[in-house]
Amino acid sequence: MDPLPTSLPANLTSLAENGDQTDNSNCSSVSHEWVYSFVPVYILSISVLGMALNIFVLMVFILHKKSCSVAEIYMGNLAVADLLLTSFLPFWAVSVWNQFEWKFGLAMCKIVNVAIPMNVYCSIYFLILVSIDRYLALVHPLSHQKLRRPKCAKISCVLVWILGFLLSLPKLINRTVEEFSCYEEHYLISLISDFMFLVFGFFIPISIILSCTIKILQTLRSRFMEEEKAKSKDRKATTLVLAVLFAFLICWVPYYLLKIPSLLNDFGYLQDCNSRIIMFYCGQIFMYLGIFNSILNPILYVIVGKNFQKKVRELFKQWNHRRGSTFSLISTSTKITRSVKLQLQAEPLKAAE
Repeated sequence: MDPLPTSLPANLTSLAENGDQTDNSNCSSVSHEWVYSFVPVYILSISVLGMALNIFVLMVFILHKKSCSVAEIYMGNLAVADLLLTSFLPFWAVSVWNQFEWKFGLAMCKIVNVAIPMNVYCSIYFLILVSIDRYLALVHPLSHQKLRRPKCAKISCVLVWILGFLLSLPKLINRTVEEFSCYEEHYLISLISDFMFLVFGFFIPISIILSCTIKILQTLRSRFMEEEKAKSKDRKATTLVLAVLFAFLICWVPYYLLKIPSLLNDFGYLQDCNSRIIMFYCGQIFMYLGIFNSILNPILYVIVGKNFQKKVRELFKQWNHRRGSTFSLISTSTKITRSVKLQLQAEPLKAAE
């Protein structure tokens, strides 16, 4: 079982890991043809759009003349995680197109199956940092200011990347390739990895995020009732953060919750055909809903993020100003060149007179 299937997206359940298992257990046959035809196109579309949109977000943050705020540092790292996630999706798409045959070798089998769960871990922990930052900014605006400095934010991001890699190490150790199949070799390591994914990738992060979000909403409500305008900038940033949080929850919570019946299936429960078929289709749908989040975040930045919109406008104005200055410089240079040429042409005529 895989928390983030790459060589076989449906291997959330034992049914999906072996498409023929239903027939061997007198279950109804489940056709995978729609998976082979539809899924590669969908995954490649998400990959291309995700890479383009997240590169755009990163360019705005990097090229803008003003330094990033703490929330923007976290959002920028979240965009990097989404970018890395979408950049590895083509390997998955090709594998599905080849009916889940892995033709990229052992090294890529390990790298892809570590990179994707690692970036999902990092994404949710960056959202934790964003939630805590908004919580401190709104609920405790006068205290803990040292924790909201850009230097602390950058150190926190480095620690999140390290933590994401460490939590994904079981996949690196356990992955192997045999007869064009990229799979997990040891069942016990796979089971431990699934429990880690459920606890450290869902229950603990969601508890922290929901706790911070409830406090943030309560604070925003009280300030709105008091018609306080002093913190309008914080409210704008918080609106974007809340939109990104809710989008993540909508896209990924169904997938995480499916891990519970999937683990029960591993322990011998929910073995009937109907349960396994339902888990197969839910695994497909919820997985593809989850990766859709990688292109949803940049869209939310543009639609909801007022500060991000302002940065984009300022950046375009900056580019237009540079272009205008360049054209003006070229035009002036051309005029000077023509003037010099005319003077040089006129001097022989004067000398002849």
